[in-house]
Amino acid sequence: MSTPPSENSSEDDYNRSFWMPGNYQRTVKRTEDSFQACNDIVACFQERARVERQYAQQLSEWSNKWKPVVDSSPLYGSLLKAWQCFLSSADRLTSLHASICRSLVSEDGDRVRTWQKDTFHKKLFGGFKESQDTETGFARAQKPWAKRLKKLDKARRAYHKVSRKEQAAREREEHAQGNPDVAIEKQKKIQEERELAQQEAEKVRARYEKVLEEVNRYAPRYMEEMESIFDQSQEEERKRILFLKQAFLSIHKHLDITNNESVRAVYNEIHNTLMAIDEQEDLRWWKNTHGPGMPTDWPHFQEWTPEKKAKKGKKEVEQKATIERSAMIGGVKVRALYDYVGQETDELSFKAGEEFLKVEDEDDQGWCRGMKDGGWEGLYPANYVEVV
Repeated sequence: MSTPPSENSSEDDYNRSFWMPGNYQRTVKRTEDSFQACNDIVACFQERARVERQYAQQLSEWSNKWKPVVDSSPLYGSLLKAWQCFLSSADRLTSLHASICRSLVSEDGDRVRTWQKDTFHKKLFGGFKESQDTETGFARAQKPWAKRLKKLDKARRAYHKVSRKEQAAREREEHAQGNPDVAIEKQKKIQEERELAQQEAEKVRARYEKVLEEVNRYAPRYMEEMESIFDQSQEEERKRILFLKQAFLSIHKHLDITNNESVRAVYNEIHNTLMAIDEQEDLRWWKNTHGPGMPTDWPHFQEWTPEKKAKKGKKEVEQKATIERSAMIGGVKVRALYDYVGQETDELSFKAGEEFLKVEDEDDQGWCRGMKDGGWEGLYPANYVEVV
């Protein structure tokens, strides 16, 4: 259980602390952030797959262009064979990079999508069940604490109010005692007002101290309930970190194709960075930065001091990006990269190299709608074709 920090904690730390009402939302939001991260990871490496495919195509085109030139060149013997070797190696690299493209899309991409579907359960009206469960647990644990803090704040403000009143009465009494123009009867009345203000301040102070004692007595139970919910959230995050670590390692395995020492050093550095992923260290950082390990200014008696002008803070404005889907008018001509045999009656079958029209853009599941000559229309995997 966390240890309450010293009274020197800043007001900003107090307001942003995990323990303050509503500040658990950063931890709740991790679920939605992780879901979006999966979408970004898939999109990122689908784009890398297109780069691999384009590179394979360019290698093949380069090799086919220069083969007749090399074969008919004036070179001969071993020198000719050396030149031809560059072209034959390009053919092997073409197959290799095409294989990388398929692995990134059909293996790594599908693996992340499947895990994402099994891990995040969308609700009918938006959001995720996992987020709602975590938020409900935090809200239930924090509700009694929030009520006590509200009561404490009311008692504190009442005490500070009567303290100001008492100070004003003392100042009037001091002014009257040193002023010969103030009559004795007036001085006695001012003194009585000061004494009444002092008695009222003592009563309100006693109530403030009593409420503060109740809050501090409830704090251990509150901390225990909040940490219990937080630990459950941490466990879910630990599983997500471990899965994405393995997903990154799988992608790295498919991309690391070289035996060149200089290039190997680059991939080894990437590999070492991936292997250095430490879920315990990540969870510890989150706990200390956004969780129970954060510093906070625990409730304590606050003596009244003369008011100072508060500095105005800057409001943070969150900008939300919008995603627009392109409109499909008339269809776009595409060419099949691989053979595909439809598994359902509403799917389109085709051979590698066959051309047809794409009439609907890719949906969230990675499928497009196409139309072949003769009017036959159906769904097909978006990553099996390229735009002509």
